[in-house]
Amino acid sequence: MATKKKAPQKPAAPAPAARSTRPGKEPFDIEKAVSLLREAVAPYPKAALFELAGEGHTSVFEILVACVISIRTRDEVTLPASRRLFAAARTPAEVASLSVKQIERLIYPCTYHDVKAKTVRDIAVGTVEKHGGTLPCDADALMAFKGVGPKCAHLALGITCGTLVTGVDVHVHRVTNRWGYVAAKTPEKTMEQLHEKLPTRYRVEINALLVPFGKHVCTGDRPKCSTCPLLTMCQQVGVTAHD
Repeated sequence: MATKKKAPQKPAAPAPAARSTRPGKEPFDIEKAVSLLREAVAPYPKAALFELAGEGHTSVFEILVACVISIRTRDEVTLPASRRLFAAARTPAEVASLSVKQIERLIYPCTYHDVKAKTVRDIAVGTVEKHGGTLPCDADALMAFKGVGPKCAHLALGITCGTLVTGVDVHVHRVTNRWGYVAAKTPEKTMEQLHEKLPTRYRVEINALLVPFGKHVCTGDRPKCSTCPLLTMCQQVGVTAHD
């Protein structure tokens, strides 16, 4: 009996490449961009997690918990919610001693406060029981907690441990793709491409820069392109209307 031949497999589709420079645009220069971004965001409040770190909340546990609170929540809500929680209970043991309802009341009105309250308590209990009360500078250990993904793990490690990893939120994803610096459909893919392309020294800082930049300049709707300092090299990918 003749052996049935297998159908040839199609080659895997290549990863999307960053867009080429449009006519009339300068090539994108990340060194120049970072310098311009630092100046552009200076008048605006810091991103919430970096603000909390500046206030002395510098443990992996604190920044990880604050990041969980921040998911799908504006900084204007994240900051006071995190401050209320840490004023009442700051260490993993102290947070673990609270009930889910108590945590829920402290972090309200952040989005999904009921779900996040359980996640926060589970992280606190797990930190005490599995890590002796101190979370390690290890992404896998942080992502072992239900509700913690690469964004929060990387931000906690980058801000508190100095680990050169990028936390990609909606602002970093939107802005870097709009620049044409990367071409990715999801924040996870954006993170992968940034880790391949972005100079390592900017991996943590890019989030600190692009959160305020994305909130106040390169906004989701009608970005302020006419006054943006990066206009000459930004490819304006997907921009159909702007101020």
